[in-house]
Amino acid sequence: MHSQYIISDNIFSPLGETTSTNFEAIKNGSTAVKRQEDLSKSDVPFYAALIENLIEDTGYTKFEQLIIQSVSNALTGSDVDVQSEKTLMIISSTKGNISLLENNKIDEALKERISFSTSSKKIQNHFGLKHQPLVVSQACISGLVALISARRLMQNGRFENIIVTGADTISRFILSGFQSFHAVSDALCKPFDANRNGINLGEAAATVVLSVHAPKTQDPIIRITGGGISNDANHISGPSRTGAELAHAMDIAIRESGVAKSAIDFISAHGTATVYNDDMESKAITINGLNKVPLNSLKGYYGHTLGAAGILETVISLQSLRQNILIPTKGFETPGTEEPVNVCNELRHTALNIFLKTASGFGGCNAAIVVEKSP
Repeated sequence: MHSQYIISDNIFSPLGETTSTNFEAIKNGSTAVKRQEDLSKSDVPFYAALIENLIEDTGYTKFEQLIIQSVSNALTGSDVDVQSEKTLMIISSTKGNISLLENNKIDEALKERISFSTSSKKIQNHFGLKHQPLVVSQACISGLVALISARRLMQNGRFENIIVTGADTISRFILSGFQSFHAVSDALCKPFDANRNGINLGEAAATVVLSVHAPKTQDPIIRITGGGISNDANHISGPSRTGAELAHAMDIAIRESGVAKSAIDFISAHGTATVYNDDMESKAITINGLNKVPLNSLKGYYGHTLGAAGILETVISLQSLRQNILIPTKGFETPGTEEPVNVCNELRHTALNIFLKTASGFGGCNAAIVVEKSP
């Protein structure tokens, strides 16, 4: 069975176009979330993290441009042969080009253009990939499912390199859906806080490049060593009230990694700042006996970036491992979940070697990965 090493990564967001600029920004407490007054997206003001001034190219949609930018940046300086038979790309997104429905006539041409398959083919042609990229679209766990899928494909020796990338953009269609649930906060979101009242949405793209070949740099070697997925079909949008299903995905990932639960240094939580999600996560963490492990949510810096979230938050956590810095949960002030959890609320410099990343999504889907650093 082949090892899978993380050899490069990228975040393309309102905070910057590289991982390093993004990590520096959030270390300094910066947030991409701000009050928006965009009548094309909402009749009322809303808080979100939006990418502005992206040059529109008639050949690619904004969604496709974000993927291309992030992948290109991640590949800079790497020796991955993107045109090799042994290289694959996996794209993670929840909505892709769904915004094209808003202002265009719905006909066969639009149906073809809006499909993930069309975007996948255009991105394949842009990079000259031998294989058309796979697309993972499984609500808000899409990013983690893409990473887990890449790991499993590489374990059987079929591919030597897999580029895992994800993106989503925010449109009126997407925003109105969350507004209809009364799930959008009227201020900066407050994950795990007693006064949390909903999410902020965000636009971003993120990329992780996996290889069977260990990196040749002096940086510590980092690998995804475990992954777990559960699907409980609890509700079309509401999370489980017990947390047992996410707890199961976490347990699968931990057992597959072979690490002791006591060895986990921090949890990168989904932490959407909705009442039910954060309560559910607190229960899942407690079921696994991890309620004293430090955890953070990054939604206060980026908003909920949907299909990019699992990958983006993994990339930030990779930087935490590399720099031994634990990022605080922006917006958190007062503990307020059903089960007490150890929410990080200040920047910490501490030895970090292993983290657990979690995600949950509509329809009762859950995912978790374990990531380890070796000297």
